[in-house]
Amino acid sequence: MKLFIRDHQLLIGLQVIQFGLVFLIVWLDGYQNIRGLLYAIFLGFFLLGGYLVYRYVTLSSFYKRLEKPLTSFDESLQKTEQIPVAEALDQLLKSQYRLYKSRIVEIEARKEEHMTFIDLWVHQMKTPLSVIELTAQNLDEPESSNIREETERIKTGLNTVLYMARLRTIEQDFRVKPVSLENLIQEVTTDNKRFFIRHAVYPKLEIERSGIKVETDEKWLVFIMTQFIQNAVKYSTGKSGQIMISLYERDGSAIFEVTDFGIGIPKEDKKRIFNAFYTGENGRRYRESTGMGLFLVKEVTDYLKHGIEMESIVGKGTTFRIIFSPAQNMTTM
Repeated sequence: MKLFIRDHQLLIGLQVIQFGLVFLIVWLDGYQNIRGLLYAIFLGFFLLGGYLVYRYVTLSSFYKRLEKPLTSFDESLQKTEQIPVAEALDQLLKSQYRLYKSRIVEIEARKEEHMTFIDLWVHQMKTPLSVIELTAQNLDEPESSNIREETERIKTGLNTVLYMARLRTIEQDFRVKPVSLENLIQEVTTDNKRFFIRHAVYPKLEIERSGIKVETDEKWLVFIMTQFIQNAVKYSTGKSGQIMISLYERDGSAIFEVTDFGIGIPKEDKKRIFNAFYTGENGRRYRESTGMGLFLVKEVTDYLKHGIEMESIVGKGTTFRIIFSPAQNMTTM
């Protein structure tokens, strides 16, 4: 209604001015039959009102469409009244929709090509890294350890890129099945043995109940565990020589927990640590941080419907937990 009035306010104003001028001219010309003059003006306003009512009734849905914002792109294809202005608007929206769709298809194709290239590049880089590691084994210390340390950093970065690429197709990339948390922890700690030695920080495993199995995706859970453990080690270096890896149950849920006794997370960073590319104060101090590890962890846990908790005290340490709900905890079934 407001749009209709605004669209016709010039017409209404001109009609009022026109009737006023006619009345003034006739009055000043000496015409004394006021009733007849007022009757003529009344008829003029009546006809104007009838015209406006007719226009509003016939164009009401058209104006309502203009006032209502689109909630989906498919709504731009809806037809309105068969009047020239409405038909012209329909054609404009259709052409805009086709242009938008073509641009989206083009952007998606370029994005897919780029991600495919990244996937291939990551896999290709792993081969020369393996060759470098084999070559380093024949070198004397400390050159051998230094080279392996750098190759492990590169490999970690490549794996982050690869998991980031996989995240876009996680629907096709994950497989939920029963997984033994204890066995998986042993596998992850074994794979990170050299990482522990290099940083002189070692894990201590505490398992309150053996044989805990949960419904999850094993590959993605390995990534999550690795992120928590490597972060705990990295931020404990030089402050503590131990991290705690715990496995227990709480109110029917299975809990995987990693606790370090390192530098802790500043209060102002706690709400943003799961944001993409956010490194925070600790990330700026330890320049290896990319800000993507915890972002990927949060995205994956949300998708797998696992809970995640974090507790941290500056100067005392940090605890991260993955919570597998009672429905996912097969031990209680």
